[in-house]
Amino acid sequence: MEFYNYIKSFHLIFVITWFAGLFYIPRLFVYQIESFHKPSPEKEILGKQLKLMAKRLWFIITWPSAILATIFAVWLLILQPFWLEQPWMHVKLGFVILLIMYHLKTHQYYNQLQNDTCKKTSSFMRIWNEGATFILFAVVFLVILKNAINWIYGIVGLVVLGILIMLGFKVYKNIRTKNPDA
Repeated sequence: MEFYNYIKSFHLIFVITWFAGLFYIPRLFVYQIESFHKPSPEKEILGKQLKLMAKRLWFIITWPSAILATIFAVWLLILQPFWLEQPWMHVKLGFVILLIMYHLKTHQYYNQLQNDTCKKTSSFMRIWNEGATFILFAVVFLVILKNAINWIYGIVGLVVLGILIMLGFKVYKNIRTKNPDA
């Protein structure tokens, strides 16, 4: 069964790099949107550089990691199909579907920003940036605890986490209002 552990290791590595891309790309989106409001030539220089950075992150790290994480996940389920009988796995797969939807919507935002057609604000992207965090918390707790019954506690925890993040946004926004370079 050592072979299984190698596949599991690759799955985890690519999940980590996938999330790294999903955590960082919305930050680049924030900077791209903010660069639209800069004066020339700063606007054009920053816009071009940020588009290049986003393109490399998205297509060299994030998309390949998403695909490889999914391939290794399917491989694990083929090797251990009994996991599909576990209620916690059903809940986890629901969150994986949410993650894929989040990834695809982020791809839409990526395309809009590459074409200079995005209508979202930098504040929206700061909030969007937390979507992957919520999914990560849910999946990690489900995998570690392997208990679908405690998902109610997990949802309450995610709501509390959301409230704390929103409070953090308000504090940060106040700091940025007082000090624009923060």
